[in-house]
Amino acid sequence: MPRRLPLLFILLTVLVDSAGIGMIMPVMPELLEEITARPPAEAALWGGALATAFAVMQFLFGPLLGNLSDRFGRRPVLLASMFVVFLDNLLLALAGSLAVLFAARIIGGIASATHATASAALADMSAPEDKAANFGLVGAAAGAGFVLGPLAGGLLGAHGPRAPFVAAALLALGSFLLGLIVLPETVNARTRRPFEWRHANPLAGIRRIGRLRGLGRYLAATFIAAVAFFVYPAIWAFFATERFGWDSTTIGYSLALYGLSYTLVQALAVRPLVARLGERRAVIAGLGLDTLFFVFLGMVGNGGLAFLLTPLAALGSVAGPALQGLLSRALGDGRQGELQGVLMSLNALATIVAPLLMTQTFWFFTGGAAPLHLPGAPFLLSAMLTLGCIGLILCDGTGGDSRS
Repeated sequence: MPRRLPLLFILLTVLVDSAGIGMIMPVMPELLEEITARPPAEAALWGGALATAFAVMQFLFGPLLGNLSDRFGRRPVLLASMFVVFLDNLLLALAGSLAVLFAARIIGGIASATHATASAALADMSAPEDKAANFGLVGAAAGAGFVLGPLAGGLLGAHGPRAPFVAAALLALGSFLLGLIVLPETVNARTRRPFEWRHANPLAGIRRIGRLRGLGRYLAATFIAAVAFFVYPAIWAFFATERFGWDSTTIGYSLALYGLSYTLVQALAVRPLVARLGERRAVIAGLGLDTLFFVFLGMVGNGGLAFLLTPLAALGSVAGPALQGLLSRALGDGRQGELQGVLMSLNALATIVAPLLMTQTFWFFTGGAAPLHLPGAPFLLSAMLTLGCIGLILCDGTGGDSRS
């Protein structure tokens, strides 16, 4: 059990980040209306700006924190970031102006970039053949946070829009105290790497790792797949309302069902699938399933059928940890923090690009001047993107892993 406690802390760190974001979602509109005294439509514009500020900070600071952890160790970076998350949620609970909200979201985006450091610590502790499966556990923790966060936020929101922030702060404080007790340092003299500012540049880091043989395609596939996958948080609520006439309760249940299914796939399916197929084939299989389900959602008109088949959509999520495992195995132990920082930046960049791309596509095919009324058009766009990812992986002549 003592050997499992560091893994528990890492997974709890990811869960706290994910749940903290999820807790905010149900109450942010009410909080913004309270602070800005604006109608919902205008408050939503500020909500989008806050989300963009958060994502930009993750993009910029993911590589910095990853490289700092390569130099100074995972433990101090993770503990410091978790304590900042605690303070940030207290700030959100007390915010009385838009300026304070923006400051809190900027600070939160920086501190939440620790996903990269948590993944690097997990890579340090994992044997090469276990990396993809353990990255699946990280995905499961994020998925669990996605399930628990919105549910908890909705329940706590009954006590006011600030109550979820207090709960998120207490959760972060508990995780910080646990880490003080159980988290060892996973960077040693052999894997420690000097810190250089040029390595903390997110675009430079992507270029540097992308130049390594075979990795450029994998990085491109990681980014494109992230953009495609973001179709769910970007337009799901709008799509389900327009296509099926669902209310907010049904939409919430559908998101919780997907989050639960995603968690189960990450926790239970990644390890056996990667062991059976190898990492490269697991990536292709996962992206193939994603493509099929995106096409289904693009064309389906039956809301009940879409709800029932939601768990199948989560099966494609095996591609993420398998692709992450391919990249991690290809680099030396001393560059895991740099790699995870680059992956964090790619995902953060996708969360900046995807909402604009997906919402504009949805508007174009549902607005008054739409050439064809097709609410599912963003999902068909995502299907084309995942097909492109499969092409990138298939064009890699290295084979990717021994089972490919």
